[in-house]
Amino acid sequence: MEEKEYKISQELVDVRLDKAVSMKDPSLSRVATQRLIDEGNILVNGNKTKPSYKLNLNDIVTIIKEEPKEIEIKPENIPLDVIYEDEDILVVNKQKGLVVHPGNGNPDGTLVNAIMARCKDSLSGIGGEIRPGIVHRIDKDTSGLLIVAKNDNAHIKLSEQIKNHEVRKTYIALVRGEVKENEATINMPIGRSTKDRTKMAVSKNGKEAITHIKVLERFSGYTLLEVNIETGRTHQIRVHLSYIGYPIVGDYVYSNGKNPFGVEGQMLHSKKLEFVHPRTGEKINLEAELPKYFEDVLKKLRAMN
Repeated sequence: MEEKEYKISQELVDVRLDKAVSMKDPSLSRVATQRLIDEGNILVNGNKTKPSYKLNLNDIVTIIKEEPKEIEIKPENIPLDVIYEDEDILVVNKQKGLVVHPGNGNPDGTLVNAIMARCKDSLSGIGGEIRPGIVHRIDKDTSGLLIVAKNDNAHIKLSEQIKNHEVRKTYIALVRGEVKENEATINMPIGRSTKDRTKMAVSKNGKEAITHIKVLERFSGYTLLEVNIETGRTHQIRVHLSYIGYPIVGDYVYSNGKNPFGVEGQMLHSKKLEFVHPRTGEKINLEAELPKYFEDVLKKLRAMN
């Protein structure tokens, strides 16, 4: 276990705790810092506090870095659709139904198990013992592009890009209902639902969430949308679209899930990723075609029209 203490000087007065810690210790991203604060491993004057706490002169900030616990994640030979790979990053086109990392009810058979088999020891450890290399997530039943960091430097730089809204993520969604506007922006905060803690909801006490939508194609009773998100809240696209009355086809959590196509799980696909390479600074633009089942549903809708 490593423990460091910092006494707050004038230049850090009124700075948020999570930002100040990242400034003092560049090896910690804001994401990693917030996780340490939540776990009680970053203290102010010996007390646990919030990431948003504004520091005072002479506050004592203690950072406790625990040695990573050994955990056995079994490498599994699960097929991966690799879109891009180099010594720093791996970008995969995740299939629908694949959980990203192990957790309650999913000890194995996850994307992490698959990338462990492919990359072996060359993965960033910043994501923690069950999330090696995982910079961001997409839901189990969302398909499409996902970045994996192979080293800590790549993880830190990609996390900073995500935090600063510099990673452009474009999704394709099929929703129930005919969206009238050609383009729209949904700016509504999202937080944990007070009625069902397993769900998220639009909430005035939630965190800022901004979703941009653009109509690609209209059908009888359905609309195909291109969706860009500025923020990355849990279930953001699904919650926002359901809230404005256009739930994603097949989403059994945020709608009644009815659809005549027999689709299980939301018809939501992470189609494009645009970001700056963490080592070279080169702009990377990647794209993953829609899954066959998604294209088949669109063919049926076009035939019905």
